Amino acid sequence: MNKVTFREDRCKGCELCVAACPKKIIKIAEDRLNVKGFKPAEITDQEKCIGCAFCATVCPDLVIEVEKE
Repeated sequence: MNKVTFREDRCKGCELCVAACPKKIIKIAEDRLNVKGFKPAEITDQEKCIGCAFCATVCPDLVIEVEKE
């Protein structure tokens, strides 16, 4: 299984990763803020990740790491 991790403390919730994900499994958290006061991105269904790394590629703050199986 591919694994996507977010460094939520650095995420500014720009939503570029949300738009880039072909599987639509990334969303902006609605219920919490990070240490900078932003709503961070999160993955909703890790098992559906295809490991394309589009999310990591478009992230301007290098918040996302994709590990492929």
